[in-house]
Amino acid sequence: MADNVEIDPAGLSMVAMYDLLSRLVVPRPIALVSSLSAAGVPNLAPFSFFMVGGANPASLVFCPVRASGGRKKDTLANIEETGEYVIHLVDRAMTDAMNATSASLPPEASEWGPSGFTPVSSTVVAPKRVAESPVAFEMKLFQIVHHGDGDGAATYVIGEVVQAHVRVDVWNSGDVRPLQPISRLGGSGYLDLQAVELFELDRPSS
Repeated sequence: MADNVEIDPAGLSMVAMYDLLSRLVVPRPIALVSSLSAAGVPNLAPFSFFMVGGANPASLVFCPVRASGGRKKDTLANIEETGEYVIHLVDRAMTDAMNATSASLPPEASEWGPSGFTPVSSTVVAPKRVAESPVAFEMKLFQIVHHGDGDGAATYVIGEVVQAHVRVDVWNSGDVRPLQPISRLGGSGYLDLQAVELFELDRPSS
């Protein structure tokens, strides 16, 4: 058995701990989240701390980690104010535009313009959805859970899916290949799932 390096999180800086987790817990799907402030300013931002919550009710969870000084990100502030948002999945064709939405802009500025994405009306919630996304989930907030304080503190946004929009070829295929999703790695790394081996395993019978 190979030797292990023992790491006490208390002995690492927040930045070092973030780098460790984001580099090792991979790949992570990307949630491109659109939201709307109470004042009507639209926001669009990507998050890679993201996963399925459950199916009954249908739920998704993402984590907007606190920014410098413990400041809430605009997405979190908007969801706290309105309780509505849209989570989009990101394919390879959306990569550059998605990356453009990660720029730090003041709260009164919108990332939609720099991204070049096309906003279209949602069915149930007020925030617009991205026309270019192969999958969009309209969300209503269920609960926000705070964990920690200051830089890097976690906030888990748990939401219920109230409407889904799935591109026809993705829905009809029942397979990940037409989706062509990209995933987040550590640092500046990304993974194109189409470029790696895909295989299947049946679960063992009881």
